[in-house]
Amino acid sequence: MLDFFAIFSKGGIVLWCFQGAGVTESFTGPVNALIRSVILQERSGNNSFNHNALSLKYKLDNEFELVFVVGFQKILTLTYVDKFIDDVQLHFRDRYKNELEQRGALKFLLNNFEFGDDFHRLLREAEDSSKTKAPVYMRTFKDSEKSKKTVKSMIETKDGDKNKEQGGKKSKNAKKEAESGGDQAKAASQTASKKAVENGNEGLTQEEIILQNRARFISKQLGGGKVEKPSKSPKPQKPKGKANRVWDMSGRSTGDLDYSGTNGNNFSDAQNQDPDATVEPMIQVDSMKGDLRGVDYESSDDEEEEVQEEERVVVANTNKKGAKKGGFGGMFGMLKGLVGSKNLTQEDMEPVLDKMKDHLITKNVAAEIASQLCDSVAKKLEGKVMGTFTSEYSAHLLNSPSKQELSHTPVASTVKQALQDSLVQILQPKRRVDILRDVLEARSQRKPFVITFCGVNGVGKSTNLAKISYWLIENGFTVLIAACDTFRAGAVEQLRTHQRRLNSLHPPEKHGGRHAVQLFEKGYGKDAAGIAMEAIAFARNQGFDVVLIDTAGRMQDNAPLMTALAKLIAVNTPDLVLFVGEALVGNEAVDQLVKFNQALADHSKTDKPRLIDGIVLTKFDTIDDKVGAAISMTYITGQPIVFVGTGQTYSDLRSLNARAVVSALMKA
Repeated sequence: MLDFFAIFSKGGIVLWCFQGAGVTESFTGPVNALIRSVILQERSGNNSFNHNALSLKYKLDNEFELVFVVGFQKILTLTYVDKFIDDVQLHFRDRYKNELEQRGALKFLLNNFEFGDDFHRLLREAEDSSKTKAPVYMRTFKDSEKSKKTVKSMIETKDGDKNKEQGGKKSKNAKKEAESGGDQAKAASQTASKKAVENGNEGLTQEEIILQNRARFISKQLGGGKVEKPSKSPKPQKPKGKANRVWDMSGRSTGDLDYSGTNGNNFSDAQNQDPDATVEPMIQVDSMKGDLRGVDYESSDDEEEEVQEEERVVVANTNKKGAKKGGFGGMFGMLKGLVGSKNLTQEDMEPVLDKMKDHLITKNVAAEIASQLCDSVAKKLEGKVMGTFTSEYSAHLLNSPSKQELSHTPVASTVKQALQDSLVQILQPKRRVDILRDVLEARSQRKPFVITFCGVNGVGKSTNLAKISYWLIENGFTVLIAACDTFRAGAVEQLRTHQRRLNSLHPPEKHGGRHAVQLFEKGYGKDAAGIAMEAIAFARNQGFDVVLIDTAGRMQDNAPLMTALAKLIAVNTPDLVLFVGEALVGNEAVDQLVKFNQALADHSKTDKPRLIDGIVLTKFDTIDDKVGAAISMTYITGQPIVFVGTGQTYSDLRSLNARAVVSALMKA
């Protein structure tokens, strides 16, 4: 049933392994894939992993730095695997505890772990406990409850109906009694009001009562004996007409708008100058040569003081607790705390992890990703040895209701450090995307380097495409922009405007009389895949270094447009597929990337479909420290963030600095 079972250290030394009968393929491939894709990428929140036809389940032992992995065929449903891997871990720890406490790779290599007999015994027990029960046969009519029903039981049900009817009659009588009681209550209230009026006149003399009654009679005569009724509803007021707004700089006549007299002799020059070709004063030419600068995040002095204050509080509280013991007891207690063997449990970390999860969600990390990150940190730290002294102090503070004290616990600092390391590991790419090197390699092969941009509507695909064009031109490459957005009105004109501005910043004189960037367009309503194919062929013939393909924005739920995008990528096979996403999204980032990748995989005709290779994160300057979208996007795809858009000019393009983003994310 099981293909293999392996026990190895986190350093990569296999302590013991088992391979099932008839299994010829080595288990090193699936285990290495598990290490690369899950353990090293901090994705250990879920204890299962699929590799080709195998399903792998694993368990981490953080106290002895061990990994237990079991593999079996994906089509099998083995319900006993989770309990079995827990039993193997406990028995292996108990049997070889002394050997495992001897740290070092050499100690592991010298020891001989004979675990085969115990393993097979545990496997037999697990398989016996999960065997299916005997089939349950259908009962006969005599065994059923229907056969036990008698005529008496039927009569009892009729009596029950009669009782219901009697109850209904009783309820009707009760209603009548209630109505009569209500009339009596009304009469009593009227008599009480009359008595109250009579009692109101008790304090007046006979003459005063006569004068009062006379005044009432005169008022009735003057009013005609009719009581004025208030109007049903006031008449609605007519809405006032909208007043014309007068702008300060609008001018009141055509004469006010004529500035020709103030321009003087510069009018002809301004007329001859192309308004789209004006050089923007904010851009410094030749300032983006080489690799892009990373995104900077500078923590304020107040934040650094808060961190130092937290550290001082922890040290002060621990010193107080140690001082109470006094003498040799305090000193030995401190030494015991440093070398203690208290294991970190799930209960110790739960309040801290809940707080960390809420913090990540407030920083725009998708809720699902935040939960998986906290689960991964919990699995990474569970069983880790902490000082007995610090653990007791942490337990004391965890029982206190103060959240401020909770953030000062050693457990909290340990969890926070582990979470920071995990976030940095996630943001650091598995592979480095070096576009300048790849373009030079493509140039040596006399073919253009093709980049396709895709994403949802309004995230800034065309704008950031122009920024990347400017960066490539600054590094001496020629660029061809393929206008494959044949759906949105104004998309081609927008790219043409960028082409004019980029050529004005880098005139043909700097590039041997040749335009540094050109636009390839066929208008609107055409097939985008065909336009991209023609653009690539044109770039190959004309000797362009890079082709940037701009596609139409599409929502991830639009099946026809997603099919067209998959066709464009499958037909033209670009060198790089970049997903453009904005940094403002939260949970939506997960849905977008999952469905874009799913659409590309579903509509691909090859066994290895072409998926998203990298991410362009836009509008990064609008989110302050809410940088959680970067975590969500990289965690879902496992692909790096290649570019970060930080402004509205061509030079506002950066690369991702993982530690700067994590420091902004962990900012309180």
